[in-house]
Amino acid sequence: VQLQESGPGLVKPSQTLSLTCTVSGDSLTTNILSWNWIRQPPGKGLEWMGAITLSGSTYYNSSLKSRTSISKDTSKNQFTLQLSSLTPEDTAMYYCSNGLRYWGQGTRVTVSS
Repeated sequence: VQLQESGPGLVKPSQTLSLTCTVSGDSLTTNILSWNWIRQPPGKGLEWMGAITLSGSTYYNSSLKSRTSISKDTSKNQFTLQLSSLTPEDTAMYYCSNGLRYWGQGTRVTVSS
C-alpha cells in the first residue's frame, strides 16, 4: 500500500486545514485496516488524530474531536482530514497511514499569519 498526503503548506490562524491522502496499491473499499491521520509538531512526539474504517465509522482523539473531521471518497481512493480553528500550535508534519502499518511520507503544515 502506498499513501501520499497533499494539501497547503501554509495556512492562517482560524482557518480550516484540509489534507488529502491518496491511496494506491489497495482499495479503500476492501482493505480492512483503518485509515489514520497522525501528526508530529516540531520537537514533539507523534499524535494520533483520528481514523476512518472500512465501514465508514470514524474515531477521533478526544483532545481534537471538536475540531476534526475525517471522510473518504472511495471513487477516488482518497481519504481526507479537516481541522478547523487552526492555531500556531497545529503546525506539524501530518501523516496518513493504513493501520499504522503503512505510512505516507508526510506533509509539512505551518500555521502562521
